[in-house]
Amino acid sequence: MSKHLFSDIRIPIEADNPSIKRIEKLCIKCGQCRRVCENDIAVGSLYDLESTGDIPICIHCGQCANICPVNSITEVYEYQEVRKAINDPDKIVIFSTSPSVRVALGEEFGLKPGSFVEDQMVASLRALGGDYVLDTNFAANLTIMEEASELVERITKKASPLPQFTSCCPAWVKFVETFYPEMIPNLSSVKSPIGMQGPTIKTYFARENDIDPSKIVNVAVTPCTAKKFEIRRPEMNASATYNKVPELRDMDYVITTRELAKWMKEENMNLNALPPSKYDSLMGAASGAGIIFGNTGGVMEAAVRTAYYLITGKNPTENFLDLKPVRGMDGIRQADLNMGNISIKAAVAHGTANAEILLEKIKSGEVSYDFIEVMTCRGGCVGGGGQPKTTVPMNDEIRSQRIAALYKKDRSQSLRLSYENPDIKRVYKNFYGKPLSKLSQQLLHTTYVNRSTNLGKKGMIKKNGQQQKSEHDVSSRSSKKKFRCKVCGYIYEGIQCLKITNALSAV
Repeated sequence: MSKHLFSDIRIPIEADNPSIKRIEKLCIKCGQCRRVCENDIAVGSLYDLESTGDIPICIHCGQCANICPVNSITEVYEYQEVRKAINDPDKIVIFSTSPSVRVALGEEFGLKPGSFVEDQMVASLRALGGDYVLDTNFAANLTIMEEASELVERITKKASPLPQFTSCCPAWVKFVETFYPEMIPNLSSVKSPIGMQGPTIKTYFARENDIDPSKIVNVAVTPCTAKKFEIRRPEMNASATYNKVPELRDMDYVITTRELAKWMKEENMNLNALPPSKYDSLMGAASGAGIIFGNTGGVMEAAVRTAYYLITGKNPTENFLDLKPVRGMDGIRQADLNMGNISIKAAVAHGTANAEILLEKIKSGEVSYDFIEVMTCRGGCVGGGGQPKTTVPMNDEIRSQRIAALYKKDRSQSLRLSYENPDIKRVYKNFYGKPLSKLSQQLLHTTYVNRSTNLGKKGMIKKNGQQQKSEHDVSSRSSKKKFRCKVCGYIYEGIQCLKITNALSAV
């Protein structure tokens, strides 16, 4: 008998899951967590709990927390530990903020979705006691320099297999490691922006500011619950080797957008009343290419801007700065990109159920690409598992407003290209040397693990021998009726998904 109760209705969550937890007394057995895990993320339908030895397979995306109407599932909170570090006089707490946080945090304080609150967000982190506040967009630019360079090498030197998959999303990376380990060589070896920000702070930033790296407590503020898993991967300790301090971790804590808001409210802090503040220097400058990382298609778009320059020696043309084919909310999108005498076939998928469809088509030879971006969460990081639950379920209108805010900021920037960022030029000149250098390989690149044995003897399960289409794909949503639960207020799409039909009324 399974230790996980009601696993036919809801997803099982292991007690030591570093990203999400279930508060049992709040669960109403509505089944929404299982629906999103099976239909949008695909994970819940691809394994058998009996085969895994009663250990759930989780890629830590947190979409179950996003969709839970009664907050029975939440992220695993770490802000209390950060608070302790702030109160320790021997510690230097450095916050680094992801792009999507600044277009969602305001919703927790009554602002409309997509409100750009960067300056107030920085001010709140200073008011909470942060010694430094840095922009993870800097590391997004760093990621682009490494990833675009890797892509050009794969294409021109045939050094590694194509397509090259993006590796910024830790939930997607674990999805590949678990269900498609044969595709591991296709994953870019570059770390995510948070994965690069951590070791760069504890090496380069620490050196330039004369800080003992062993005193630094790195805190990532992010929309993503999977980052809580990512920072605990054994290989995310490159700064330990560099500094010869074995116990050092690159990034120490991750707090989500919701966690930050919860912490602020506990401190009676009102975001709207805070005077604006700016990021600290050296790792504070960001280009528009870093800002759009929060959107589905944004990593792809940012990378090809730099790839264009690396291939042609020229700045990208205007259509590369507004790459419409990779934008939008379709589950799978593609673009044919011409860069001088090189043509690149690119694709974008969001929602790992859509990625699964794409992977199967690649394996069968039905399609062929050079470069593919995948984000686990619908809309990209703007729809991450730690974002404000302004509506439950989160809808595409809210996602689109957050996306539009990041694109608007990109358009308003005089600096839109990663390789023109002065802080990026400085870090390569004074520290890393150049993209793909020996030091950048040591600190900014990583390896992956084949986790398919976690599936047990049955391996990956295919229902009816066919891939499951994501219910949230745009093409499948327009005809669905909506119903509101009289118990919890949740709005359901499609009566066939419901476990509590008798509690519903038409919207």
